[in-house]
Amino acid sequence: MARPRIAFVTPGAFPLPSPNSSSVERVVEKLVPLLVPAIQARIYGRTGRTLPRKGTLSGADCVRFPAGDKIQYVSRVGRAIRRFQPDITEVENRPGTVLRLKRLRPQGRVWLHLHSATFIGTKAIRHSRLVRSFQAAEKIIVNSEFLQEVVAARVPQCAHKLNVVYPGVDTERFRSQFTPDGAARREQLRNARGWNGRSVILFMGRLIRKKGVHHLLRLMPELVKQHPAALLVVVGGAFYGSARTTGYVRELHRLGRRLRGHVQFVPYVPYSEVPDWFLGADVAVVPSGRSEAFGLVNVEAMACGLPVVATRAGGMKEIIQDGVTGYLVDPCEVELQMREYLLMLLKNDQLRHEMGWRSRERVEQRFTWRHSADRWLKLLAESGML
Repeated sequence: MARPRIAFVTPGAFPLPSPNSSSVERVVEKLVPLLVPAIQARIYGRTGRTLPRKGTLSGADCVRFPAGDKIQYVSRVGRAIRRFQPDITEVENRPGTVLRLKRLRPQGRVWLHLHSATFIGTKAIRHSRLVRSFQAAEKIIVNSEFLQEVVAARVPQCAHKLNVVYPGVDTERFRSQFTPDGAARREQLRNARGWNGRSVILFMGRLIRKKGVHHLLRLMPELVKQHPAALLVVVGGAFYGSARTTGYVRELHRLGRRLRGHVQFVPYVPYSEVPDWFLGADVAVVPSGRSEAFGLVNVEAMACGLPVVATRAGGMKEIIQDGVTGYLVDPCEVELQMREYLLMLLKNDQLRHEMGWRSRERVEQRFTWRHSADRWLKLLAESGML
């Protein structure tokens, strides 16, 4: 039996591969190559300065188009898909694109893979159009049970189409601090950064209000009084791959200046450098708001052997085992509860190490890209394609 042809249509927001892409492109980049032994994969995306018009990514074909005009981008992708004649086309995170591709190829089978709730809200798409998009999709993949509930509530008549495929983490790149090579690299990083003798709390992500970084800066003064060795390291910027600032970022820096020696801001770093920031830290914090669908940073931190203190919100409840691999805090009591849990972890090395060990174990058992690929292939088999 010939391998089925599957087309993957990225939003065209960032080139792929790219050190500065969003989590949508990151999922495609990591997941699709693991599917290649079972399928013929072709990824459609935007052009990049150093990328050829056509290329390959670990066995998957890549075809790239200019993406300045979104309608033209989708039209070009649609014409290319008609030439490729895939058995299934998977659209990444853009419900409206499902309808455009169905108009260009009415008999084509289309799946929709939602990575967040951003593009199903009323500001992004009219409800009537969203319903038509969901009706046109054969399957709808979501990245958490939380997002499954959100989508089902938005379009209940299509709830039966929803399937959860968790994102994963590359456990070879995100090394555990409890292995000999991980421990050696961790010591090297802490020496180079001047972190010896410090208790490092790490935030990694975009500096936008819904990520909740302001809560961390507000809880730090009291935490420092009780644990003077504490150092909050904030890694990221307001935009992917850009040093542009915003009023919110300037507000964070103002708060940070009151805590000289206890807060460090690190501009946006390329994805290749992310593992080293987690590996050198002691605890990861994710104070995001209620709409966080999954949060790749949670599993990336856990893979490095860190306990994670996060809000009991969105899909994070499905990742972090409260009291086992970290702690979950009430979104309405973020500053008080997060400070208490951070103090517990920073003052108790044994507790921190035990939770970090269990974090890595949980990732290996449930949240690797191999797990993601196996879940995706199971859906393909259920569709009669394997």
